[in-house]
Amino acid sequence: MTADPGAAPPPAETGFEYVVVGAGAGGGPLAANLAAAGRRTLLLDAGGAEENDTYLVPAFHADASEDPVQCWNYFVRHYADEDRQRRDSKLVPERGILYPRAGTVGGCTAHHALITVYPYNSDWDAIAAETGDATWHSTAMRRYFERLERCTYRPRPKEPPANPLLAALLKALPLTAARYRNDARHGFDGWLPTALADPELAVQDKQLLKVILSAAKDTLVDFLDRPLSPLEGYGSFVDPNDWRVQTRALQGLWQIPISTANGRRSAVRERVQEVRRSHPDLLVVRTNALAARVVLDDGGAAAGVDYLDEAHAYRADPASRPAGGPPTPRRVLASREVILAAGAFNTPQLLMLSGIGPREELRRHGIPVRVGLQGVGGGLQDRYEVGVVSRTARAFPAVGDCGFHAPGPGTEPDPCHRAWQRGEGVYTTNGAVVGVTRKSRPSLDAPDLFVFGGPFDFRGYYPGYSMDLTRHRDRFTWAILKSRTHNTGGRVRLRSTDPRDTPLVNFHYFTEGTDKDDVDLDAMAEAVEFVRGMNRRAGSVIVEELWPGEGVRGRADIRRFVQDEAWGHHASCTCRMGRADDPSAVVDSDFRVRGVDRLRIVDASVFPRIPGFFVATPIYMISEKASDVILAAQGVPR
Repeated sequence: MTADPGAAPPPAETGFEYVVVGAGAGGGPLAANLAAAGRRTLLLDAGGAEENDTYLVPAFHADASEDPVQCWNYFVRHYADEDRQRRDSKLVPERGILYPRAGTVGGCTAHHALITVYPYNSDWDAIAAETGDATWHSTAMRRYFERLERCTYRPRPKEPPANPLLAALLKALPLTAARYRNDARHGFDGWLPTALADPELAVQDKQLLKVILSAAKDTLVDFLDRPLSPLEGYGSFVDPNDWRVQTRALQGLWQIPISTANGRRSAVRERVQEVRRSHPDLLVVRTNALAARVVLDDGGAAAGVDYLDEAHAYRADPASRPAGGPPTPRRVLASREVILAAGAFNTPQLLMLSGIGPREELRRHGIPVRVGLQGVGGGLQDRYEVGVVSRTARAFPAVGDCGFHAPGPGTEPDPCHRAWQRGEGVYTTNGAVVGVTRKSRPSLDAPDLFVFGGPFDFRGYYPGYSMDLTRHRDRFTWAILKSRTHNTGGRVRLRSTDPRDTPLVNFHYFTEGTDKDDVDLDAMAEAVEFVRGMNRRAGSVIVEELWPGEGVRGRADIRRFVQDEAWGHHASCTCRMGRADDPSAVVDSDFRVRGVDRLRIVDASVFPRIPGFFVATPIYMISEKASDVILAAQGVPR
């Protein structure tokens, strides 16, 4: 489907102030906020909104990522070098490495593992410094977390009495202060419910759990060369989202906050549905609508969006039909602004299809250059992850009666599924037992490693991985996530001018990218050794290491294993934010695209660096911030 600038435009639909492209973590809450503020908003998403148990059950998140009703299967490159690319055991020949995405209302929040961990303050402070915009400072950004969160695992602070002197006294006295103050700076009235995953549910063997937690704690104590403080230890205070933890950027052992309500997945889709019910005339959600390009007027401003009104149009969808002629596009206009929230792959693709991007890339495909922006599609970043998988001395009771898959048609639910229907049991969790945060180097201002464990076998993404995850009931994985990565060398380019084609994605891992000093690789290799230390302390509970396995011993072998087998799933930074004099910046600190009036981007692509460990929470936060920025520009206070 080659764009023809001389072709007659399709008939235009009007009546919307804002058109938001993409109903994921950025676009869904933003469109809902605009509509709730009285602005008629159209939310376009290329997927559907099918809801089933695979979506709803937290423990089925792996199945959700491979569910044909919502999965988008990208196949990406980790390396341009063919020899290095072929060493990955997850490689699908002639296609690449599976990178699961979701084409549905809610975007990747429809399949993510529900982990809701607040970024470190220094991550926001770095954005404030890089952009010169103090509204990005952590003290200001925290209020967006408070606004969106509905914390269910900490008590709501009591309302102080009307008498100001008595109120001040109650907040100061040691015995009453905690009940009247919100020192943790949690939110209790937002749209995102948060709960703490119960490790006993994931294991259901107290002795086994005790050994795992003790091994983790003792290894962390040895690493820190000191006892854990009350704020760092796994005990009565286990909340990594507490403001005091973030302020001090603590290393430690934590329970893992997840976004569930009554044991069910709850995130962006539920927020969109809620606002549609309360404001049906103001929020219009149009599914199976694949954006094809941004419509620019004669002055170069964004006027609307052309989209394809067809289910399964995008070729990452397993139900797409490669053959066939191009569908007829439809056009919708926005009287105020167009906002792109299609994600780190699709937002730069859509910009380039619209003539906004690197001149050489546009000319390579015969696309007229409307606005030359060199940074579009560049600077692609991700986390690195690897798993260390072990066989345990006995099966985990928690998974004994659980199939860990939705019951098929005409099949009776297993006992764990029946418990979930009552809001109980292992299916109400994401399977994670505990999280460990730590610094790969003492000089860092905040931890950059998040290690989480659970009774599953996780070695990365490949077709069918969700079935292998719980096939064996005597497996335990410590998954290592490296944040604050140094590699900014990844790139998204166009495969063709057909908006139904996926873009070409190459992350250029490790030294093939910009991390020439092996900082990330050394951190990951050392983290594998740290995890092995935890397994050694677990004694007879761990029978043998299956992955990477006993044959991978020395530091050189471990580095090779990490280079070959690492993966990621937090792609970001392909339309990065920056100052006006930054040639690689695509948007400014108010999310406005350089050189294009009335066009903004609100998704993971705008981050200069990925904040925190898990990207969903920071995207929610910038969606709330963008709502304020956009409404303030129209004189609407929030």
